[in-house]
Amino acid sequence: MFFSLIIPVYNRPDEVAELLESLTLSTYQNKFEVVLVEDGSSIPCLEVANKYVDKLAISYYNKENSGPGDSRNFGMKKAQGDYFIIFDSDCIIPAQYLNEVEKALTADYVDCFGGPDAALKSFSDIQKAINFTMTSFLTTGGIRGGSEKIGKFQPRSFNMGLSRKAFEASKGFGNIHPGEDPDLTIRLWELGFETRLFTDAFVYHKRRIDWDKFTLQVSKFGKARPILNSWYPKYSKLTFFFPSLFVIGFFIAVLSLIFNNDYLLKLYFLYFFFIFLASTFKNKNPKIGFFSVVAAWKQFFGYGLGFIESYIKVIILKRKPEVAFPALFFKK
Repeated sequence: MFFSLIIPVYNRPDEVAELLESLTLSTYQNKFEVVLVEDGSSIPCLEVANKYVDKLAISYYNKENSGPGDSRNFGMKKAQGDYFIIFDSDCIIPAQYLNEVEKALTADYVDCFGGPDAALKSFSDIQKAINFTMTSFLTTGGIRGGSEKIGKFQPRSFNMGLSRKAFEASKGFGNIHPGEDPDLTIRLWELGFETRLFTDAFVYHKRRIDWDKFTLQVSKFGKARPILNSWYPKYSKLTFFFPSLFVIGFFIAVLSLIFNNDYLLKLYFLYFFFIFLASTFKNKNPKIGFFSVVAAWKQFFGYGLGFIESYIKVIILKRKPEVAFPALFFKK
């Protein structure tokens, strides 16, 4: 099996350098190729790529900006492999990663897989806190940490594998972003392909993000979900509504103070206290524990409010998603 690693990049040469450096440390004994797709960057990574041409089999392409999904499709069309592995440019790849993927595919082949993400000790405290909330079973991020059913997993495109056969049958990613990865997964299911979580094929996801960008990101995640539910109603889950119910419940808890009832509000404080303890214990740092509370708050409210807005516009008012949220769609 020949792996092609597909990496779209937009103005992130420093990230690409870290990713490529991590791949030079791979313990995988077979050949693999790296396909870099520059998505119309004004700060290209060609110079970085050239530094690794003697260490890795690299193909570099520069194209007009059309979004990460279309750039991944472009890379898979250019790739030579029979199995594609897709990374975001802000990932660092463990040395054993490809060995774990090959082992899992050999034991029980599947045409599409996803893997979880983790944090390195060198990450900043905020990066570690965001990683905690994006992976913990205590938050909506549990699916990234591996709590979603292994045999019915919706892979995330920061760490995703796709066979050439599945790519050609599905035509790859659509033009929605974010949401292009669950959209592809559901279309693969409809075509008869299976997906699975490879729990040992994790990457270190070094998100270059601040609090405002994180809030905007999770808000977009929330807006994308009702759109996907409108396209594929039979795959809608009650759990998708939890962040919005969390937000509504909080406002009810605050209003209950008018009637001298603080029971619900105490439950919220208790919940966030558990997040603080869990993160502090895991990261051995109370500062990261506190930042995790901030990240969880932003995650729930960003996603929840985005979901509510999108649900009203797309599900209730029946507005066309591309009209209601044009920023979520790239023009092909």
